[in-house]
Amino acid sequence: LVSLLLIGIAAWGIGFGLISSFRVVGVAIAVGIFLFLIALVGLIGAVKHHQVLLFFYMIILLLVFIVQFSVSCACLALNKEQQSQLLEVAWNNTNSARTDIERNLNCCGFRVFDPNETCASDCFRSHHCQPCAPIIEEHSVMVLRFVGGIGLFFGFTEILGVWLTYRYRNQKDPRANPSAFL
Repeated sequence: LVSLLLIGIAAWGIGFGLISSFRVVGVAIAVGIFLFLIALVGLIGAVKHHQVLLFFYMIILLLVFIVQFSVSCACLALNKEQQSQLLEVAWNNTNSARTDIERNLNCCGFRVFDPNETCASDCFRSHHCQPCAPIIEEHSVMVLRFVGGIGLFFGFTEILGVWLTYRYRNQKDPRANPSAFL
């Protein structure tokens, strides 16, 4: 479900012109496909009662949980100053996202509006633009809390999946020969 959501959100971002960066969309689609394949491995392992597939599914799901839990905790633990520094570093290291942000939020520059620089927003023609930093910081607090909360929710469902996989993997296959070992 999460994998299909990632792929769908990436397609929606491209379709509505919110995201033009191929790297961002490519990473979201790649992660979605990876999670879909992992879910498929778990499904096939459960249906076939295949011990090795269930073991790899359990290990990979545990690693995904660790990464997801770490990122979720980092999103929830950032204070205002750290968020501001992170946003400024991201602003200075990307060009395509910068033009998307300026166009969608109708702002120019990060901390200060400079009429001598080029800008993709509509307010640039009248030279009465406000800087993007206050607008982005206002949205980033809400987005980081939302992403952290959703990540924690799905992280704990992944732990439940690891536990259930462990329990199911150690059961005998009811269709197997009763005298066979596991």
